[in-house]
Amino acid sequence: MKATSRYFESERAPGVRLHALCWGNPDHVPLVLLHGGGANAHWWDHLALPLAARFHVVAPDFRGHGRSDHPANRTAGAFNEDLEAILEVLGRSDVVLVGHSMGGHVALDHASRHPETRGLVLLDIVGGARSRTRRIARLALSLRRNYPSREEAIARYRFLPPAPLASEELRKAIASASTREEPDGRFGFNFDPHWFTVPSRPRPPLSTVTCPVLLIRGEASEMLLRGPAETMVEEFPNAQLCEIPAAGHHVQIEAPGAVLDAVLDFASPLA
Repeated sequence: MKATSRYFESERAPGVRLHALCWGNPDHVPLVLLHGGGANAHWWDHLALPLAARFHVVAPDFRGHGRSDHPANRTAGAFNEDLEAILEVLGRSDVVLVGHSMGGHVALDHASRHPETRGLVLLDIVGGARSRTRRIARLALSLRRNYPSREEAIARYRFLPPAPLASEELRKAIASASTREEPDGRFGFNFDPHWFTVPSRPRPPLSTVTCPVLLIRGEASEMLLRGPAETMVEEFPNAQLCEIPAAGHHVQIEAPGAVLDAVLDFASPLA
């Protein structure tokens, strides 16, 4: 089953055309995969097919990322509007949301305001990370590097923070899908680094999220520490913590099999 490439337009995100990859039967419950900052929908390619056996899987590119529009106007809460726009076009609000890092914070905000959300999976959202750790990651991503050829750009592509357990095959696949030609003929990566200067919406009280929650943490993550993760789980009305051994912040890249098993065990009863 190949992904269908689709574009969404909605008054929820006025003037912005949003791209998404879709798998599975559109009549099934939507499971929406939300990527992190500087990433794109293709970060989920290796997980989508098994999920599509039970769900209509939708992986959007947030604005300023991937093949969605890259508007010059950048405002706080824009990614939240993107999710609202996607769901409006789908005509469903009873969805399962799976978000990594920044995408997890968008999913969390949405679930706090929409009690009809069926379930929420948060992959290594930031919690307890030292400010220096966050600052280094933002700085590295904000440097708009480019290279003389597509081949060199793909070879130089790296995950930030590092993901040492990621396979070279997966790194290369994501790099290939994340590389684009710039107006000057050089090759860079398909996201707008200016979004890293735009503040996110404040995190909502976790007690307002009434749907079941699965919080997945990479054991070696410096972005979500174990203590804060345990505290979060206690603050949600209905949550569980899954820690993936040895993996870091990009847990779905470093341990895709373990993450897929955890998501399927959690989400399958919600289909």
